[in-house]
Amino acid sequence: QVQLVESGGGLVQAGDSLRLSCAASGGTFSSYTMGWFRQAPGKEREFVAAISWSGFTCADSVEGRFTISRDTAKNTLYLQMNSLEPDETAVYYCAARSRGARATTPSAYDIWGQGTQVTVSS
Repeated sequence: QVQLVESGGGLVQAGDSLRLSCAASGGTFSSYTMGWFRQAPGKEREFVAAISWSGFTCADSVEGRFTISRDTAKNTLYLQMNSLEPDETAVYYCAARSRGARATTPSAYDIWGQGTQVTVSS
């Protein structure tokens, strides 16, 4: 099955942009529905965006600022984040779903990366 490794996190200031990457290996990347989630300390894991062959979905809180995309030739998933806000500080995870359409709940996804820290200072 596919394995996922996130990168691109870091410390930025409010209003800055950041692009996260998720490199997939060991499986047929294009066949998976992929998602991005985030988890802040003391909070539940939260849906950010998902992409499948039929399109993409974003959480209302990031609509218009974040963009999810995938490059099947590079087996890589991306999350472009613009106008970041301090309360978006969290560990960001990519996830893969081997069967089914785009989903917003973490339990729908089979495979997870280790996460990458994003810290937004005010």
